[in-house]
Amino acid sequence: MLLTLLIHPGSILRTLARSDHARALSVQRCLPALLLLPPTCAAIGGVLFGWRLGTSAPLYLGAGQMITVSLLYLLALCFGFFSTVLLARWMGRTYGATAPLEVYVAFFTVVSAPLAVASLAHLFPHVFFNILGMIPALIWSMTLLYRGLPAVLHIPPERGMLMSSALVGWLLVAAVSLLGISAGLWTAGLGPAIRI
Repeated sequence: MLLTLLIHPGSILRTLARSDHARALSVQRCLPALLLLPPTCAAIGGVLFGWRLGTSAPLYLGAGQMITVSLLYLLALCFGFFSTVLLARWMGRTYGATAPLEVYVAFFTVVSAPLAVASLAHLFPHVFFNILGMIPALIWSMTLLYRGLPAVLHIPPERGMLMSSALVGWLLVAAVSLLGISAGLWTAGLGPAIRI
């Protein structure tokens, strides 16, 4: 199923557009794996190779600290995913969508699949390597969002474009807020101790 999400997302989106609840449930079964993949890869890469920020020596965390960071990463991903689903469902009423919650969960599972798989780049946690892997995945996810949302929710393309743009705005604000909160907590001394 995960391979189908990556190779033929269009067919899954068309199936979701036909309101196939069985298919929506089968797509949702991939969600735990997609949510666990980024923090797992980040933990493995961080412990084995350390984080590289350019050409300097890698920064290492202890295994216990890396597990804590990975669990917080998983929590942030879960919050981001489910808050986006609930926000999209709330917004959907404004744009004329009447799809049930499971369709939203399945749709955003399809949209997030390229980003989750691109997180395999976390196995070698070098900033530039991760950026090179994430940018094409982000473009792919955005394409799925903008093209798939009107079809799956049965709304006109103009409304779908506006709703997709509103969701992208929400995600950008959430990402910047997460960075600010993380930087504030680490500055206050609540972050892990880094060793070089």
